[in-house]
Amino acid sequence: MKTKVLAFVLGLVTITTFAQKNELKTAEKAIKKQDYATAITAVTAAESLLANMDDKFKAKFYFLKAQAYFGKKDFQTAADAFDALIAEEKKSGKKKYSVEAKPIQNQMVQEVYKKAASLYKAKDYKNAVENFYLIYRLSPLDTIFVYNAAISASLAKDYDTSLKYYKELQSIGYTGISTLYFATNKETGIKENLGSKDGRDIAIKIGTHKDPVQEQTESKTGNIIKNMAYILKDQGKNDEALKAIEEARKTYPNDLNLILTQGDIYFKLGETEKFGEIMKQAIKEDPTNHLLFFNLGVISADQKKNEEAKEYYKKAIELKPDYGDAYMNLAVVILDEEKAIVEQMNKNLSDFDAYDALILKQKDVYKRALPYLEKADEFGRSMNTVQTLMNIYGTLSMTEKTKEFTDLYRKLKEQ
Repeated sequence: MKTKVLAFVLGLVTITTFAQKNELKTAEKAIKKQDYATAITAVTAAESLLANMDDKFKAKFYFLKAQAYFGKKDFQTAADAFDALIAEEKKSGKKKYSVEAKPIQNQMVQEVYKKAASLYKAKDYKNAVENFYLIYRLSPLDTIFVYNAAISASLAKDYDTSLKYYKELQSIGYTGISTLYFATNKETGIKENLGSKDGRDIAIKIGTHKDPVQEQTESKTGNIIKNMAYILKDQGKNDEALKAIEEARKTYPNDLNLILTQGDIYFKLGETEKFGEIMKQAIKEDPTNHLLFFNLGVISADQKKNEEAKEYYKKAIELKPDYGDAYMNLAVVILDEEKAIVEQMNKNLSDFDAYDALILKQKDVYKRALPYLEKADEFGRSMNTVQTLMNIYGTLSMTEKTKEFTDLYRKLKEQ
């Protein structure tokens, strides 16, 4: 009886093995004919027998599956099959099909890249994400595509996925620094990026190019931390966001992007003093940045440090003479002096001499603010600038200007 059972089991094994071989042959023939639908049907049938499949057939099965799904442009399934193939041959110690798969994977990388780039250009960021990351799976040395996937996920507002990929970039030590190989085209005189050192050297050797140089791209580490910080901030994880920046600044203490991001978070948290401190650090790194001085002016004015605010706004204007917002804010700080004068006027309604003297002080404030208001209107006209000037011209008895701006104000209201 035992002998009969053994014979029956051996019969099943023989039948299963025959079925496996038959399906794999069918798939192989269909792939050669580019009949990928038939190939997938055969592969699917063989996969149902995978648990009992002979190890020597498994690598071939995954190789054929990858080819079949690549032919149907199902890149994700093809990539999974390639991964399984590599794992299987790594386990067996043989690398027959892994070697044969390499040029197919390279072709697939090119096609997936075109698809990812097209999706990104069309602003279909959600689908661009998985395709950019798939390129990395197919070509693990191309870590920049994890960065592209993280950016795309962020644009798709899938912040959890974006954060996951940014953390993965940190774990693999990605910096984004790469070497670019340039040489000048002798015919056009244009400096060209020739892609690789070998490509550049060949161009020099055959005489089409001259003056070989190489340059390094800037590190993306700061941007990665910055983007992570923004995501964490948007998720309400302010402490984690600040911690991420502080950690990054240990390595990049003078990175302006990191400094500004840290300041931005403090500003959004309402911690104006810390924001002001950060802005001062930023100015040390970029002393010609008008926006930094403008921001310090805003913070100083908010803290009622009006004299400091004036100096910061004037510096912003010095660096950017057509900066309408700085002119407007400087005028507002000067006009803020009117509040104390009006309080005194209300207390001296029956003291005509004192009241008249205060009116003169009030007009003096208007006269000092007027040139800055006029510049603000010149470089950035709005209802606010026009209305404010109309009122001040009226107070200063500047009849023609009052009429001009009254008419202008009415026209703006009608629009």
